[in-house]
Amino acid sequence: MVSPRGSYVTRLENLGYRWVQWEVGRQSLSPPGEVDALNRLRAIYRMEKPNLVHHFTAKPVLYGTIAARLEKIPGIVNCITGLGFLFLSQDWKARMIRPFIKLLYRLSLMSDHVRVIFENEEDQRYFRDHQMVDEEKTFLIPGVGVDVEMFAPAPEPSGTPVVIFPARMLWDKGVALVVEAARILKKRQVPARFILVGKPDAGNPTSVDEAMLRRWEQEGLAEYWGWQEDMSEVFRQGHIVTLPSMYEGVPTALLEAAACGKPLVATDIPGCRAVVRDGVNGFLVPVNQAQALAEALEKLILDPALRARMGAAGRQLILEQFTDASVNEGTYAVYRSLLDD
Repeated sequence: MVSPRGSYVTRLENLGYRWVQWEVGRQSLSPPGEVDALNRLRAIYRMEKPNLVHHFTAKPVLYGTIAARLEKIPGIVNCITGLGFLFLSQDWKARMIRPFIKLLYRLSLMSDHVRVIFENEEDQRYFRDHQMVDEEKTFLIPGVGVDVEMFAPAPEPSGTPVVIFPARMLWDKGVALVVEAARILKKRQVPARFILVGKPDAGNPTSVDEAMLRRWEQEGLAEYWGWQEDMSEVFRQGHIVTLPSMYEGVPTALLEAAACGKPLVATDIPGCRAVVRDGVNGFLVPVNQAQALAEALEKLILDPALRARMGAAGRQLILEQFTDASVNEGTYAVYRSLLDD
C-alpha cells in the first residue's frame, strides 16, 4: 500500500498489509513539488520492483503510470473513479489546466503495459473520444462493490421520515440543494428530518465551511452528524437517501444505501444513473434543481408503500450487478490480462 499517511493506515497494517509512505499534495500545483512527488514514487517502485501496480484517483494515476513506465514495471492498472473537478468545472483554473491534464493522460495511458478501469460508460467514452486511451485497453467495472451482508435491509424506523445525505460536505456534492429542498418542504409542512452525514474536505476547492453546516442546523433545516464510522447503522436509521451531486464515478454511498433497501433520489448524471433506475428504485432529478429534488423527496416521504417497493428493487439490483465479489472478480480479470501477457 503506497499513500500519504491517513486515518486508515494503522487499520490496514493491523490487517497484515505493508504500507509505504508517499507524500503528495492533492491540490498543489507547484512544478518543483510535483516533480519531487513523482521522483519519490519512482524511487519506491525502484525499491519494491512490483510485477503490477494499481493506481486510484488523478495524481496517482498520472504520476504512478509515468513512474511505473520509467521503471519498466510490466503491469499497470489505472482506475478512473470519475471525471471530477478538473474536467467538469467551469472554474477558470480548471479550464486553464484541463488541456495540459489531457495531454498527460494521453502520454501516460497510451501503452501496451497499461489497462484502464472505468466506473461508467460515459467516462469511458469521454476518455476515448478525447483520445486519452486506447479503447481495447479499457474495462468497465461499476464501482467498488458492496458487502451485501454488512449492508443489508432492516425494518424502517418509526417516526418522522428521515432523509440522509451521505457525502463529503462539498458544494459540488449538492449539500446546498438538499438544504434548499428541506427549506421548501418545511414551508409546505411536509414532515421530514434531513441528516447530513460526512465532513468538509479542506483539500477540495468546493468544500463547505463547518460554520455554514452549523448555521443550517440552527435554522432547523438539517441535522449535521459529521463523519460516521458505521454507515450501515446510519442507513438503518433513515428512510430515504439522496445525493444530488454534480459529477460522480459510481457513488459508493448510493450502492450501500440501495443494498440496505433504501429508495434513492439523485441527479441525472452518468455515475448516479448507473445505480438509480428512475421510477424503479428511486428518482433521478435534473442537476442543480432544488424544486425538482424537493418534489421527488416529497413523493417518497408521503408514501411508505412506494419506499418499500423501490427499496426492494434497489436491493435486488445490487445483488445482481454490484456485489463486492463480482467487482473483485472483474478486477482480477484485468490483472490476469496483463500478467498472462
